[in-house]
Amino acid sequence: MQQVTHHGRTTAYRVADRGGEGSPLCFVHGSGGTHEVWKGQLGRLASHRPVVALDLSGHGDSSDFEADPGWETLSAYADDVLAVADETDAGVLVGNSLGGAVALQLAIERDHDFDGLVLAGTGAKLPVLDDLRRWLDSDFERAVEFLHGEDRLFHDADSRYVQHSTAGMRAVGQRVTRRDFETCHVFDVRDDLGDIDVPTLALVGEHDHLTPPEYHESLAEEIPDARYREVQGAAHLAMLEKPEGFNAALRDFLDEKGI
Repeated sequence: MQQVTHHGRTTAYRVADRGGEGSPLCFVHGSGGTHEVWKGQLGRLASHRPVVALDLSGHGDSSDFEADPGWETLSAYADDVLAVADETDAGVLVGNSLGGAVALQLAIERDHDFDGLVLAGTGAKLPVLDDLRRWLDSDFERAVEFLHGEDRLFHDADSRYVQHSTAGMRAVGQRVTRRDFETCHVFDVRDDLGDIDVPTLALVGEHDHLTPPEYHESLAEEIPDARYREVQGAAHLAMLEKPEGFNAALRDFLDEKGI
């Protein structure tokens, strides 16, 4: 893992480059995750395009900060992403779930000229079920079990992926994972989507019950230059469950836009 220091903390990231052309793709994970959810992109896309995947603060190998859930946390995560994007000259931002919220916040509020935006398993508003919020606060194991139920994080994934994801969320821990979901719960940029002036792909697993297809259809309708695609046979972590379909949709979008 490489690191970049900013705002008094370090953000860890991994680079995979097997001679691909163009500026790097920068991948941002979701709540309770790490860069490892992008293993299907680090391993399979790097011969076509350089790939960068980071750990947000408090996740994986990155140091943490003290911030309340909500805008303060989202802004700090945006700082993480910008630091890595600047360090690696990344041109396309790919965000899943919370990572998609970070990507949207950057596109709307920050002065950084990305060439493209991929919003995967996310939405302009990300409400969290009251039961899940309560379990994240008082019964973390039940929350982890719920998230790994059918058609939430996965549709019909290999059991090894489920076990790896479960262990990864436990390693991130209750405090940070709860902060992530509470930040998602108050996130709402529905009124600002028309201000996004970068080519965008709204990409969703067909069985995603956490951020369902209609969230992405709305993104594609409201963002001026946006496209909608589904990944068949996948749920919320489509990039991990069905990397071939996810990567094909991503490459088609980049080719179509000449990015």
